Amino acid sequence: MATAPLPLVDPDEYLQTERQAEFRSEYVNGHVYAMSGGTRAHSVLIAAFAYELTGLLGDRPCLVTVSDLRLQIGSRSAYVYPDVMVTCGALEQAAWQNDMVENPVLVVEVLSASTERYDRTGKFALYRKVATLREYVLVSQDEKRVEWYSRNDQGNWEYREAVGDEGVCHLALLDVAIELRALYRNIPGMEAAEVSNV
Repeated sequence: MATAPLPLVDPDEYLQTERQAEFRSEYVNGHVYAMSGGTRAHSVLIAAFAYELTGLLGDRPCLVTVSDLRLQIGSRSAYVYPDVMVTCGALEQAAWQNDMVENPVLVVEVLSASTERYDRTGKFALYRKVATLREYVLVSQDEKRVEWYSRNDQGNWEYREAVGDEGVCHLALLDVAIELRALYRNIPGMEAAEVSNV
């Protein structure tokens, strides 16, 4: 989160203001935080991850969304905008709330210098409160590295990572594998290495 929190507000006040705001903000336990803009690499990686997931999921009853859709966490204690979300089956939301969901199975955050610590700690703590969430993915924009946490049957989170051109992010719940070579192909300085014919 980019700026200092404003005074405490209630969820209804936040939602009313947010729906009319020109710039997005997130809400956590009564505090509203303005969101800063991202880099080109950040934007490209969000689009690339969503594109790869959409293609791999095919006709399955799962929906891939990007950072414009709000996630409600808990009993209205937090509203955030994950970079990428996947929901499978019906979207859980109140009838009047067509701009948010409550039941993603996967959340992706593209790391940046200003948000990395929070994405790894505070935001992950929030996401762990989402009962349906099974995988949390962190994508580096500084190197070819994808880290992910998968919730096992006992409710514990297991850590994995993939690094470099040959790295592959295996998301067990969705049964998909995302190649880092493809994910980073349009990031300047991190394009896939060309294969020599010699």
